[in-house]
Amino acid sequence: MLAYLLRRLVFGAAVLLGTSLITFAIAYVIPADPAVAMAGAKADPQTLATIRSQLGLDQPLYVQYARYLDRALHGDLGRSYIRRDDVTRLILDRLPATAILAASAMALALLLGIPMGMLAAAYRERTLDNSLLVLSLGLVSMPVFWLGTMLLVGAAVYLRSLPLGGFSGWRSLILPSVTLALGLAGYYSRILHTNLIDAMDQDYVRTARGKGLSRARAMLKHAMANALLPLVTLAGLDLAGLLSGVVLTETVFNWPGIGRLAYEAVFNLDIPLIMGTELFAAFLVVIANLAVDLLYVWIDPRIRLSDQA
Repeated sequence: MLAYLLRRLVFGAAVLLGTSLITFAIAYVIPADPAVAMAGAKADPQTLATIRSQLGLDQPLYVQYARYLDRALHGDLGRSYIRRDDVTRLILDRLPATAILAASAMALALLLGIPMGMLAAAYRERTLDNSLLVLSLGLVSMPVFWLGTMLLVGAAVYLRSLPLGGFSGWRSLILPSVTLALGLAGYYSRILHTNLIDAMDQDYVRTARGKGLSRARAMLKHAMANALLPLVTLAGLDLAGLLSGVVLTETVFNWPGIGRLAYEAVFNLDIPLIMGTELFAAFLVVIANLAVDLLYVWIDPRIRLSDQA
């Protein structure tokens, strides 16, 4: 197990290094000048040159990247060009709002998706199964920004008691959480349905049925453990994505989270903040992958970490 964890940590470090290199390269090939973004388009050349010198933008790119990497290894993601504040502090300040939204959306997605998948599998090839299939496909197909906008319009017209933006208590969680959860719920229901159908056709479930176990008990007691494994993987990675900030949803609902912070960073060409949010997102994905692998062992003791790639 220790050898496996060490391999995954090395792999995770390589992913973070690659992410930082790619993000750095993309940020610096954009045909725009951060000094102009800070000082304004009418700033004189001397002022722009001074800003570039203070930020180290006049140095070779490999020197800038090496300095950035050295600071990042010590937890320093740089200083925002526009906000004039520490990038790490900005991300951590926005993390609670994003974490609350991510947890609410994920809980709602699982509460909706798992029962839908189970019901569809229990009523295989019947009207309920087909109806849930159409519903789940519809949920998955709806663009998040469109759904969020439609929910805002509907709430403004029919549910005027709900906040239409910002973070001002539990009521403000409802619309963005529903926006994020519906698509995930539809996807999870189809994944669980497919895996449950496959598990119910396996010999061990047939043996349980042959011993007198009902279809429902065989599904819950035997088939669910195997059918949930792919769902655990997806949910873990999706949660990491939600925690790293959902740009469209947070922008539509003016949610003060990491996603909106990343949007503002791109809009303002704030390179340290762009790189910081992307590196933070990659870090969460690496941690989520490791957590999912460990969770596998808890769900199914037959799995050994040493056997995984």
